[in-house]
Amino acid sequence: MSSILHADLDSFFAAVEQRDEPGLRGRPVIVGPGVVLAASYEAKAFGVRTAMSARRARQLCPQAVVVPARFRAYAEASKAVFRVFEDIAPVVEALSIDEAFLDVRGMERCVGTPLEIARALRRRVRDEVGLPITVGVARTKFLAKVASGVAKPDGLLLVPPDEEPAFLHPLDVERLWGVGPVTSRKLRDVGISTVGEVAHMDEGLLVALVGRAQARQLYALAHNRDARRVQTRRRRGSIGSQRARGRRPWTPGELDADLVALVDRVTRRMRKADRVGRTVVLRLRFDDFTRATRSHTLLQSTASTETVLRTARDLLGEAMPMLEERGVTLVGISVANLDDALPRQLALAFEARRSAELDEAIDVVRERFGSKAITCGVLVGRGEAIEMPLLPD
Repeated sequence: MSSILHADLDSFFAAVEQRDEPGLRGRPVIVGPGVVLAASYEAKAFGVRTAMSARRARQLCPQAVVVPARFRAYAEASKAVFRVFEDIAPVVEALSIDEAFLDVRGMERCVGTPLEIARALRRRVRDEVGLPITVGVARTKFLAKVASGVAKPDGLLLVPPDEEPAFLHPLDVERLWGVGPVTSRKLRDVGISTVGEVAHMDEGLLVALVGRAQARQLYALAHNRDARRVQTRRRRGSIGSQRARGRRPWTPGELDADLVALVDRVTRRMRKADRVGRTVVLRLRFDDFTRATRSHTLLQSTASTETVLRTARDLLGEAMPMLEERGVTLVGISVANLDDALPRQLALAFEARRSAELDEAIDVVRERFGSKAITCGVLVGRGEAIEMPLLPD
């Protein structure tokens, strides 16, 4: 039976702005003064897309209303929507602040069919939170997500088990998870443009095109083979942040200031969640849109700003020749291999204890007086980077 729901809020940030300001309803809305964080469907009709520069977006849609992001409002709206999810279904797996899988198996007698539950979910989110939401219903997580994508905006689509091939196979090959621009180009270059063509192509050719592991995944998905169960949210395996720099000129000092800001934000989140981690990861995007990742695993888990920053600086130094040759448009830092922080785990040595006590003192001040109460000297006068709201850890 098709009993997995994929619920996805439509143009979430823009929808919250239109909900809270009636004068924006029905008008093209862009969230974000510098980079497009979200666009209403009225703006998307003109070609405006997320991550596009606001300048380009205004060229495409001069009549659009550009509003600043209000992350606190988005976080509150997300919490209200998830309260509806958790009231409706016994098992909810959050994917982000605006989408989730719900498993409604075995609820037919006491609540209703999956389709009836999906209708009730959409009605309650609209009535209680004031936002449009699209729901896909299918037998697997993969197909439920595809169904919601096809049903957007503000739609509902059920894919019965006996209609899965008829629904899935005519879709563009890009609907398969794992088919990005590179894989899409490889497949289309040999005449493969639909999911059905992947399902019926020679497996050896698929392996030659994309590699054995990805070929196995794409072939399974093309036949809707997806054994993953809906699971309640697990604690995240990494915590990170990034800063888009655009194509403006840069200096080593500016990149170092980016690192300071990013590491400060990441380690603050770690301490707030009582997490420590061992692997520091540096992510870079270059002027030619290629990317590179560098990482280092520490001997001991930590949430120390000083330790993570020192490691991040070493990684950036190793990557500097590439940056000088190819430019840099994005810098990201994350800490992976996370674990729960044990009592005083940071204080195994005097230096670690001193660093931990300083971090904790700064956190207390920021908690009481705001995140800007204390900042690093190199960050004074710099514009605030966009900090996207996250699911609770």
